[in-house]
Amino acid sequence: MRRNRWRRLALVAAAGLTGALAAGPALAQRIDNAVAVFAALDKVTAKISRLEVPLNQTATFGALKITPRVCYSRAPTEPPKTTSFVEVDETQLDGKEKRIFSGWMFADSPGLNAVEHPVFDVWLTDCSGPQRSVAPRPPQAGGPAAAEPAPPSDADLPRRRRVPR
Repeated sequence: MRRNRWRRLALVAAAGLTGALAAGPALAQRIDNAVAVFAALDKVTAKISRLEVPLNQTATFGALKITPRVCYSRAPTEPPKTTSFVEVDETQLDGKEKRIFSGWMFADSPGLNAVEHPVFDVWLTDCSGPQRSVAPRPPQAGGPAAAEPAPPSDADLPRRRRVPR
């Protein structure tokens, strides 16, 4: 008897959780930034430098040329997620340039997609210079993007019933 009660309680809790998750994902606001901020390590001198590179411009660090294409972050009230699409070229001894990295870098996981070079390491640390905020909106069925829902009023909240013990 007791086992059945716990089983029913678990089913009710699971159904409630499923309903809450199916109501829709929480969408964080993405911020487009004008500047990508990198940390660069010279392994010979053990010196770490901070590089602030405007989008679509190239910064030189040793033999590397770093060009960020986009840099996204979130509002300070949201969980951190700073990403940038970066291209890194190496100037070789004969003067030619060789692309050694082209892809996304993640500030919260610097080891995931950082540039690892025999002499230099480069990784994304931040974005700065917010240009605009872009709030992704889920599309409505058969219509344009949905407007922000209004917060629930007290009338919308369920009323508690007193259960005798």
